[in-house]
Amino acid sequence: MRLSDLLNKAPDTSKVQVEGFLGHKKVPWGQHKVIQVGKIIRNYSCSRCKEVRTFISGERLSCLVTGDSSVSIDATLQCSACKASIEVWFVIGCNDLFSQVPVVHLERFTENRRNPEGGAGWSNEKIDDLFKKAHIAFNDHLGAGAMIYLRKIFEISTLQTATAIGIQTTRSNGRRKDFKTLLKEVDDLKHIIPVEFSSNGYRLFSELSEIIHGESDEVEALNKYEPCQKLVHSIVNNIRSNHDIEKAVNSLNWNAITPAMTEEEVAP
Repeated sequence: MRLSDLLNKAPDTSKVQVEGFLGHKKVPWGQHKVIQVGKIIRNYSCSRCKEVRTFISGERLSCLVTGDSSVSIDATLQCSACKASIEVWFVIGCNDLFSQVPVVHLERFTENRRNPEGGAGWSNEKIDDLFKKAHIAFNDHLGAGAMIYLRKIFEISTLQTATAIGIQTTRSNGRRKDFKTLLKEVDDLKHIIPVEFSSNGYRLFSELSEIIHGESDEVEALNKYEPCQKLVHSIVNNIRSNHDIEKAVNSLNWNAITPAMTEEEVAP
């Protein structure tokens, strides 16, 4: 039995033995690995076709290691008729992640049907989905797994803001800028880090990374989740607020207003 057979039966939580899917080499917490375990195939009512259609994933799936005995799999499935898409998310429990024949079971299954026709980029809804996944991992006592999602939100939000305001995300040699440099450039222009911890924006990222890379135990990760979640959420809110303010200013054409009058000009 392949792992895709289990995913296709969601929300069934029965324990089954499947072919090994991560290989023998250990994949650390917070790291992704592309796996080939068969296509995910599920039937949904397609809002574009107005019919029940078969939705199918690609051959290659992204698997995120979220703990010693759990992985997270996100997949996008396409309608076989019109290519509209839908997102699904699985958390899989496993007795031995790197066994040739591990015993696995479904712990969580979520479908995102709010925008079945899909869209490019990371929308507000997709960011909110990541927050939801972080909280689910936290409730399942997967501290490192929860932190992985928080760091992903931080990275994506910063990268999107950089792209939106014209900051290059790569160096002259084509390689990606390190996150510390990119974050400083974005914050210098848009002040996405709240003033209350403006000097510690990268420290938050480092805190998340240390937990993910195993430099803290699960108890410490769980204890730090809520304050870290609040700080990441405050950054996202700042970015959204900046965007909303900019849209409002543009819609009022305030950017075309002449410089403010001097006190002499205001005085009667």
